[in-house]
Amino acid sequence: MTRVPLSTTPLPDLDPALPPWPGGLDEAGGVPLHVRRTPGPDGTTAVYVHGLGGSSTNWTDLAALLSPFAAGRALDLPGFGFSEPEPAFGFGLGEHAEVVARYVEGLGTAPVHLLGNSMGGAVALLVAARRPELVKTLTLISPAMPDRRPDPRRLSDPLMALAYLPLVGARARRRMAALTARERAAQVIKLCFHDPARFPERRLDELTEEHGARAEFAWAVRAMERSTFGIFRQWTSRGEGSLWSVATRVRVPALVVWGLHDRVISVRRAARTARSLPNARLLVLPRTGHVAQMERPKVVAKAVLGLWEEAGRGTW
Repeated sequence: MTRVPLSTTPLPDLDPALPPWPGGLDEAGGVPLHVRRTPGPDGTTAVYVHGLGGSSTNWTDLAALLSPFAAGRALDLPGFGFSEPEPAFGFGLGEHAEVVARYVEGLGTAPVHLLGNSMGGAVALLVAARRPELVKTLTLISPAMPDRRPDPRRLSDPLMALAYLPLVGARARRRMAALTARERAAQVIKLCFHDPARFPERRLDELTEEHGARAEFAWAVRAMERSTFGIFRQWTSRGEGSLWSVATRVRVPALVVWGLHDRVISVRRAARTARSLPNARLLVLPRTGHVAQMERPKVVAKAVLGLWEEAGRGTW
């Protein structure tokens, strides 16, 4: 696999006390989403798409590091974070991708640098394949690519996924109901980080608050349930509908980042993902789990900036 250039351009210092970026309802392209905005230079925009059960706060540190080079828009997908879904929204990966594409088009700054993690990586892949004019570069961090044996325990919140399966679902739902918001937040970090001790206590406080708020939304459980099965449906697609086939149609410069110790989407899919993309390079990070942008934000930022710089020069 071709070496991934790490930018030598200096990055800003990362404030260890940085709170989530300000967010609010943002409507672009007729799509109302809760979006966290990162300041940056005019004319260059990075759009960040979170994974299953995640939210725009998953990008706080990476967006900060990249803000001198691109204005950031971290989205809450419909039904996640603080984005209320439309009543008829179906939560399939294709429907999430359509929402992201409409939002990006409505910004009026396309093509954008598009970054996605886990389910958000699969969504970003679909956007890049279907609407290439909207995407300048594509960064996929542990994208939810299919495995030969789809297993709900390999998703971002396995207990939530199991809750919607026959027979075992009732037991999983009882276990979930017994957890506090902080216990749920700690469980997610334990699964998604290689070293949960690297997750700052203040971030755990933020995640706990978000989990508590999300529990009050009537649509939250439905969004998680249907998005989970939306991934399963996409994973069982064949022919041109398969994500592996979709990847071959992406022509923009792409970077694939994977944690060597990812317990959610196995690193064994990393090389095939990068090979499937016609213009991609792969970066596998040791001592890293499922959310490399949170666990290794500086290394990921350097790799992303290297992609942007080389793509701009036409040397990627």
